[in-house]
Amino acid sequence: MVNLAPLAGPDDPVGLLRPRVQEALDAFLDTQRQLLGEASPQTLPLVDASAAFLSGGKRLRPTFCYWGWRAAGGDPADDALVTVGAALELFQASALVHDDLIDGSDTRRGLPSVHRRFATLHRDSGWQGDPDAFGTAAAILLGDMLLAWSAELFDHAVVDGDRLRAARAVFDRMRTEVGGGQYLDMLEQVSGGGLPGGQADRARTVIRYKSARYSVEHPLVIGGALAGAPDPVLASYRRFGAALGEAFQLRDDVLGVFGDPAQTGKPTGDDLREGKRTLLIAYALERASVEEAAMVGSLLGDPGLDLDGVTALRGVLVGTGALARVEALVTDLVADARATLDAADVTDVGRKALSQLIELATERTH
Repeated sequence: MVNLAPLAGPDDPVGLLRPRVQEALDAFLDTQRQLLGEASPQTLPLVDASAAFLSGGKRLRPTFCYWGWRAAGGDPADDALVTVGAALELFQASALVHDDLIDGSDTRRGLPSVHRRFATLHRDSGWQGDPDAFGTAAAILLGDMLLAWSAELFDHAVVDGDRLRAARAVFDRMRTEVGGGQYLDMLEQVSGGGLPGGQADRARTVIRYKSARYSVEHPLVIGGALAGAPDPVLASYRRFGAALGEAFQLRDDVLGVFGDPAQTGKPTGDDLREGKRTLLIAYALERASVEEAAMVGSLLGDPGLDLDGVTALRGVLVGTGALARVEALVTDLVADARATLDAADVTDVGRKALSQLIELATERTH
């Protein structure tokens, strides 16, 4: 059994959880490597790509799951949370592999995205056909495999049956919601913001379903359900997680435009080239002049957008007050999360750790 007691404490809410989750992922991938290798050694690049993609990262979701467990009185010596945390990372990897493909992103965490990795393999191997088409097909396949593996590993957690079923129901809902949120994000980009309803409201809906709920809220609730937390505690988790998850994603959106590539691992202004209709863009268009709106319309989503174009769009986001409004919203959401946590019936060690996680999730540079 993996002893979780020293993994993370209130003064270090992540602690040694990251390497333990990495160990669980490595062990699981070793099993898949053996299984696929029996079919053909030529399938092993799929495992190699998975291992590279799953190496490192913030481990945000396993951390919130773990502290959802601890804050509800879960036993710190139970290793089930490492297994579930690793399953959450597999699902995150699946979503990111597909997201990079949908967005046409060349890099992820400073390395080639999966579809680019396999396109390069095709090109270097001198195979027939279109390398990019091969990379696309391989990324779709690997993303699907990671999704299936996430469910497989989740079900390996040794937990009381009723609690595991309750947590699995949240996990299943999370995976469906992320798919719906991804579709809404795609729809927003191709519609040019011309769908019914307010653009800012639609942007926040995308944030909640594509990222916010599965980044914080659902992992917290999964941890609480595994610990057998009562309904009032789970309700507190949902409100806390919804507010903090949205603040986390808004910070991500700001970094996607204003962040340092050396810190984010993504090229400067990549979100602008991809045409992401974030809340920053929605707020900017609400107050933009005719000329500024025309500039956004012509530059946003241009895959060849250069640094001058990025600088021009940044100027609109700052000049219209969009950046300041998003930062103010982050502040309000953090305050809501803190107030919810203060009123929640959770353990002292859990309250302290979750309080620190608020800062880690929102006061970051990557």
